[in-house]
Amino acid sequence: MRTLVIDTATAACSVALLDGDRVIDRAHDVVGRGHAEKLVPMIAALPDGGRAARILVDCGPGSFTGIRVGIAAARGLALGWGVPASGYSALALVAAAAFAGCDDDRLSIVLEGGHGEVFVQGFARDLTPLAPFASMKPDAALAALDGRMAVGNGVRWLTQLAPDLRVVESLPDAAQAWRLPPALIDLVPRPIYGRAPDAKLPGGITPPGIAA
Repeated sequence: MRTLVIDTATAACSVALLDGDRVIDRAHDVVGRGHAEKLVPMIAALPDGGRAARILVDCGPGSFTGIRVGIAAARGLALGWGVPASGYSALALVAAAAFAGCDDDRLSIVLEGGHGEVFVQGFARDLTPLAPFASMKPDAALAALDGRMAVGNGVRWLTQLAPDLRVVESLPDAAQAWRLPPALIDLVPRPIYGRAPDAKLPGGITPPGIAA
């Protein structure tokens, strides 16, 4: 099944057109900000304008704005094309790609979380989570590694505390989504934030869609 993958949950703006485990085409740009301006032209540049039988999108955790940009695009295209859309976790995708390049049986994924915190989750090689993900201060995240190698774009926070720590810097890459098993790509396409947003609605109300 041809699949369009959209990943804007982190500093990367990443898209891929897959056919099973074959990457038909891809684009990956570390933009930091400005995903909304980059995403649609990147999809349009894919073969057939990215048209696919289904859409996968990174639901987070990660950047509040980036997550919403990707999910909005996935939902809009799914509606326009009359195809299903589903989601996956940024942490699981980074884990899947990392295991493909190492012999470790267990890893900890560490992604930027904002306000000096990081999102942390451990995975076994079969991508079974070792614990629910959490947003932590760097010292707590370091302790939570339990000797595992740390992978992700949040590892810089940990190496400031432990310079000799075994780490790999990595961002989610849409072209790696074929590595995720079916059970990990069936999320409802809605944001996984991991912590409350900084902004509040009038009256101090937290916006809906917060998932832990």
